[in-house]
Amino acid sequence: MALSATTRRLLDIQGFDRVDDRTLAQIQVWLRVAPALCGIVAAVGTALSSPPILWSLAAVAALGAVLPSHPFDLIYSIGVRWLTGGPTLPANGPPRRFACALAAAWLLVTGALFAAGIDVAAYLLGGALAATAALVATTHLCIPSIMFRAACGQLPSLRENRV
Repeated sequence: MALSATTRRLLDIQGFDRVDDRTLAQIQVWLRVAPALCGIVAAVGTALSSPPILWSLAAVAALGAVLPSHPFDLIYSIGVRWLTGGPTLPANGPPRRFACALAAAWLLVTGALFAAGIDVAAYLLGGALAATAALVATTHLCIPSIMFRAACGQLPSLRENRV
């Protein structure tokens, strides 16, 4: 499976810029699992107005921020990879870990808003988080990673040629 230049650039922005194209082509689908599951759980927690679900997911996201890999990456690492013999997932770089930290804070606030009875704001935040995670899961476009790269002056252009 070939890796398009756009997908490569989007994965570079997330911090996978030191991973070779062949490996990324093999695992890029599996790099979508953590954001997809986060988006699904955030959507469920939001739909149910459930602070415990949102706060539990915040703890998982916080682990994704401090550990080299997101806890949901274990689905591939100790399940799929063992069955398929695929390559290991690379450690998450600072942009993706920043995204997890931002998601953890976002989830804590969303849960707190529901707990305080400020439901409209909570639904808006929870919906926006679920949509942001869905964007990463479907396209590899990670807005928090873009924010991180831009703040560090490291944002590569999507049109820039790779060396």
